[in-house]
Amino acid sequence: MAHARAINACFPTGLPYPGIAEHLLRAPPALLGLAEEIDVDAPWRSLPLAVIDTETTGRDASRGDRVVELAVVHFRDGAVEARHALLVNPGVPIPAEASAVHGITDDKVRGEPPFEAVLPRVLTMLEGRIPVAYNAGFDRAFLFAEMRRAGRPVTRSAEGPPALRRSTDWLDPLVWARALSPAARGFKLGEVAARLGVELAQAHRATDDAEAAGNVFYALLAGEPTLTYRALVSRQRGYIAGGLGRTWRR
Repeated sequence: MAHARAINACFPTGLPYPGIAEHLLRAPPALLGLAEEIDVDAPWRSLPLAVIDTETTGRDASRGDRVVELAVVHFRDGAVEARHALLVNPGVPIPAEASAVHGITDDKVRGEPPFEAVLPRVLTMLEGRIPVAYNAGFDRAFLFAEMRRAGRPVTRSAEGPPALRRSTDWLDPLVWARALSPAARGFKLGEVAARLGVELAQAHRATDDAEAAGNVFYALLAGEPTLTYRALVSRQRGYIAGGLGRTWRR
């Protein structure tokens, strides 16, 4: 049986291919990278966002590095609705070089629950919201790896929160920063936040990074208040197709 493929319908500029508009209106949301329970034709600013950030034991989820802190900040219409943060016991020693970045040591996670124990809370934090993360491929890979270890494989189905489906695109402020300011120097979160006048109180702690990433995203798209969720994801796919979506390893 042939598997449906995700549709990228834009030039690298983010503009749609001629004649594609009718197809985009008829295609199932999941094929377009959209969360099915979200109104895809509503202005993106009016929709609920879950801005996600992880702090980890290392840079590569595929090599067994683990999450030690997870934050999810809820935004809607440019305002913070709620902040959620969890320390997680990774079950392995935290390397000194990782602790030097985020300040989380073995002592700080001793007695904290493992990821599988906090999974129900994670599902609630992400439910019904569009996933957003700065350098999204990094956080997505770690979250998916932890889900697999917890015995809940990630699928393409509509089961579970949008962030935990392979079919749902995560919005990524890094992609937009590169696309909208290609001549700028430096695209780390702190550098982009500083250029936009966004406060980042404590870099490399999950809650502060997530909140700053959300504010950066709203600042980058300040001139696009009526852009629909469907158009937003389509344009981001175009930027990524043009080579603007490379995942950084922290």
